[in-house]
Amino acid sequence: MSEGSYNAVTWLLDRNVEDGRGGKLVFDDTVSRLTYGELQRETRRAANMLRRLGVRREERVAMIMLDTVDFPIVFLGAIRAGIVPVPLNTLLTADQYAYILADCRARVLFVSEALYPVIKDVVGRMPDLEHVVVSGAKQNGHKQLAEEIADESDQFTTAGTHPDEPAFWLYSSGSTGMPKGVRHLHSNMQATADTYASQVLGIRESDVCLSAAKLFFAYGLGNALTFPMSVGATVVLNSERPTPARMFDLMNRYNPSIFYGVPTLFAAMLNDETMKAERGGKSLRICTSAGEALPESVGNSWKARFGVDILDGVGSTELLHIFLSNAPGDIKYGSSGKPVPGYAVRLVNEAGQDVADGEVGELLVDAPSAGEGYWNQRHKSRRTFEGPWTRTGDKYVRDAEGRYTFCGRADDMFKVSGIWVSPFEVESALITHPAVLEAAVVPEADPEGLLKPKAFVVLRPGAATADLQEMLKEHVKQKIGPWKYPRWIDVVESLPKTATGKIQRFKLREGAN
Repeated sequence: MSEGSYNAVTWLLDRNVEDGRGGKLVFDDTVSRLTYGELQRETRRAANMLRRLGVRREERVAMIMLDTVDFPIVFLGAIRAGIVPVPLNTLLTADQYAYILADCRARVLFVSEALYPVIKDVVGRMPDLEHVVVSGAKQNGHKQLAEEIADESDQFTTAGTHPDEPAFWLYSSGSTGMPKGVRHLHSNMQATADTYASQVLGIRESDVCLSAAKLFFAYGLGNALTFPMSVGATVVLNSERPTPARMFDLMNRYNPSIFYGVPTLFAAMLNDETMKAERGGKSLRICTSAGEALPESVGNSWKARFGVDILDGVGSTELLHIFLSNAPGDIKYGSSGKPVPGYAVRLVNEAGQDVADGEVGELLVDAPSAGEGYWNQRHKSRRTFEGPWTRTGDKYVRDAEGRYTFCGRADDMFKVSGIWVSPFEVESALITHPAVLEAAVVPEADPEGLLKPKAFVVLRPGAATADLQEMLKEHVKQKIGPWKYPRWIDVVESLPKTATGKIQRFKLREGAN
């Protein structure tokens, strides 16, 4: 690279080989394994392949890929060449893929064999898409990744990119509409590693990491690629659905020291009757949680069952990873903790003024890992990225110790008798009742037109339903106050969620009103 340039792959990968870790295992997907040295050679071959396919610097390639060793080969190979990879959620519909492929104008699509049927009728309609490369067996005559890479040279001069140059895009989850493409820079991954991974998580070269969140998520990308590679650690990749049984199986087979989960999964693992006697990994030293706020009852139950803490935090696609977090030795379950070193936060009211401790405000973050904006959505970029500050859309309250507690999304909060009600607070109270597995709360108007909480609950197997509504209402009153209890309670089989496990309360609001 030229003097003064910075390519994320040089820091993430080549540095490890230069430091003598070329023979160390970096990725194991239970079928294939890669050392740091092998990954370096494969990413160089991938970069040469992309150049041969006619992809030029700064152009985009899309990835609809499961978590196997092929993912980091393609992702890092593109970045090495100065080409922009765009990993996509593997659970989207054909129409959503068509929208994103057209939006990002990908020249090449890399797709796992198992996911190809979803997009087979889409690819012919994409005018910018010139090649489809399949990870696995060939499909409909398209190129095969293993064949395309095999004959390429393992020598490649890494592109002399700039630290402020876009390295990759991530599309937001799009829970209330089509996703938005967030452009992240070459320097952003190191920013998350130097802050959260190093100063909060305390990741080590000896760690073995297992993430339930997939690599195409901002959270999963940090968990299973950026953070472990920043210190030369090892990653167990999971290409299957992250069910409790699958996670326990991988824990018992690989003994990870760090497990990254999400609140719904931690709750489901605690509820898994088959694993009550299991410790869930003899070497486990720490867990993390993000995506939604972790209920206090789940954190305490996990610590009691498995003997390790969960570091609950909050992050976003726009900011790449966690910026508020609990930390080892400084954990208060039910809160999102304190700002990660290197990040500044504010809570502001509707007028943009800072609020005092104990008052609810919208969370703004000054982040070294912030994306540079949304692709082709200037209006939304200006509303979200305000100078150094990024609006998260989350409502929080700060206590006198500087801890931040999640109240809800800005569009989920509502007032009852002039007092803000946090759906998350009511939901957290509901799930402490032994009959309730999951809960979601939305506002609904009473006969006088005044907003009151309405709850949707998923019951635990075998839970008694006699007098359940009145018992739950009284339970919430005793837990958090008489004005916050749900006036209506619907028992449902499941709650609508995004692929990241976030509850889609807007769907419940639409059904309630």
